[in-house]
Amino acid sequence: MKIAFQMDPIGPIDINADSTFRLAEEAQARGHELYYYLPDHLSFQEGRIMARARTLKVKRVQGEHAELGPLQLIDLSEVDVVWLRQDPPFDMHYITTTHLLERLVPDTLVVNDPFWVRNSPEKLLVLNFPELTPPTTVARDLETIREFKAKHGDIILKPLYGNGGAGVFRLDENDRNLSSLYELFTGFSREPLIVQKYLPAVTKGDKRVILVDGEPVGAINRVPAANEVRSNMHVGGRPEKVELTERDREICAAIGPVLREKGQVFVGIDVIGDWLTEINVTSPTGIQELERFDGVNVAGKIWQAIEAKRG
Repeated sequence: MKIAFQMDPIGPIDINADSTFRLAEEAQARGHELYYYLPDHLSFQEGRIMARARTLKVKRVQGEHAELGPLQLIDLSEVDVVWLRQDPPFDMHYITTTHLLERLVPDTLVVNDPFWVRNSPEKLLVLNFPELTPPTTVARDLETIREFKAKHGDIILKPLYGNGGAGVFRLDENDRNLSSLYELFTGFSREPLIVQKYLPAVTKGDKRVILVDGEPVGAINRVPAANEVRSNMHVGGRPEKVELTERDREICAAIGPVLREKGQVFVGIDVIGDWLTEINVTSPTGIQELERFDGVNVAGKIWQAIEAKRG
């Protein structure tokens, strides 16, 4: 098959952690032809969805990991699979790419399905499952957030469309910074905030469970650094081997059919204790860590699901 990766610059990536690199490596091993292009090089041209792309060959040598061909204009309708793999922020640029890529469906398989990526961002899709999530409020109104904090005491405040742990604050019962943080956030963004009850279990880790076509294939535990509330590996979280619990499987059984129906082939959910906190569909990570811990070819399972869809 012809496979195109829409992603951020490939040069600076860490080949021992980057999930997109692992997906490309596995695709190449399976004999597929790879292309790579930046989101800025996606375009609509007189009825066709085009990209200024390069052929791509990968090898597991940092600094020499991507052999790129010359820039060429390709018609993405002639590609079998397009991977939507650029990182958030989930801003209007990101959203526009989903509108353009949606025009390729169903002739080209776009992973994950861009219509549902656009309509199911990480911190909003979980609102469909209130019985699985901690107490949550999405609001831009300061008084609403204050009332939530008065009710629950210890809370997590974060931007609704953020990623990688950026802008995540814990405000405990004694904190006096809510008004100042509210002014800070609303001063540079028109977006609402999301507020959740703080879960003390996060000190033992924030579990990333990976699902392939709605089925869990394993999990890693991300333990926050000392004196840190965030467990994201971008900010020093330590990955650990962990097994799926009965509660994890219960959560996956509840959300899996929805993910499968919406064409979300590769998804990473975040679970703290017994609670689902995020459903990551835009550009989930964790493949390589899980493969190292469990010895499972997760990338292979993802490609098996994709190849089955392409027939």
